[in-house]
Amino acid sequence: MRKLGKNGPEVSALGLGCMGMSYSYGPAGDKKEMISLLRTAVEQGVTFFDTAEVYGPFINEELLGEALAPLRKQVVIATKFGFRLDPKGGPKWIGLDSHPKHIKKVAEASLRRLRTDVIDLFYQHRVDPGIPMEDVAGAVKDLVSEGKVRYFGLSEASVKSIRQAHAVHPVTALQSEYSLWWREPEAEIIPAVEELGIGFVPYSPLGRGFLTGKINENTTFDANDFRVNLPRFTPEARKANQALVDLLTGIAIGKNATPAQIALAWLLAQKPWIVPIPGTKKLERFEENIGAVGVELTQADFREIEEASAKIKIRGGRYPENLQKMTGK
Repeated sequence: MRKLGKNGPEVSALGLGCMGMSYSYGPAGDKKEMISLLRTAVEQGVTFFDTAEVYGPFINEELLGEALAPLRKQVVIATKFGFRLDPKGGPKWIGLDSHPKHIKKVAEASLRRLRTDVIDLFYQHRVDPGIPMEDVAGAVKDLVSEGKVRYFGLSEASVKSIRQAHAVHPVTALQSEYSLWWREPEAEIIPAVEELGIGFVPYSPLGRGFLTGKINENTTFDANDFRVNLPRFTPEARKANQALVDLLTGIAIGKNATPAQIALAWLLAQKPWIVPIPGTKKLERFEENIGAVGVELTQADFREIEEASAKIKIRGGRYPENLQKMTGK
């Protein structure tokens, strides 16, 4: 278990990112199988679950609501606001919207879908340049005072935005991409959240599956898998980036572990208030991931990872330009 920031909830050291069960990574998982996986996760000690209204939209929250309702007191559920969805019911968001009225409307709808009377952690999914951060934090502060939200979070926010929000209402957690192949948060974000007592929740801690060693330059993706649009997942980039997987594989062999477990163990060792949220649709992958908690890396292992990874130039941007523009605001 870990405490998510200075004043946040205690959660399992690894959470479960649930987006891929319904959205973005090819066909949605079978509903019965996903419910079984979610409940198995609780049985095996995972208490922290991550979703968002935009995942589907809506169907991922509904899935968690159904699966976790009987176990609600045992779990911490995080969801997100901040996108404007197609009013015609289309499958995609059409812009950002963190207007206070919209935030409160989203909260009410998420509460219904999650079958709960309180959202444990409510993140702004992406910073909305059109709405002052003070207004966003004020809206969530109202929801906290009404007992509808317990904790406030931000996702992919800049240090400036984090400080602006935190001055109005305490930010409990920042969720941003962080892994051995995306280490940008180390420069400014991690020192800032440490100073402010904010927990850090790395999403895509396995590099959207690449750091598992199960993807190579010849892997083909489903047409509905959003990795087909990511510069880092072109065949040429995958071939170049294989060097990082080879590094993890070499360390894993010596520890009777897997590359994924080494990648997660490395993240867990960075700070005691970091809680990665790897996602999966497969029970065997879930069990592999939680096995990372038992993997111990030595100082020699850390030196080897630092020295070798410093020589590896990761090829390809993590997002196409239109999505990258929405991060770090």
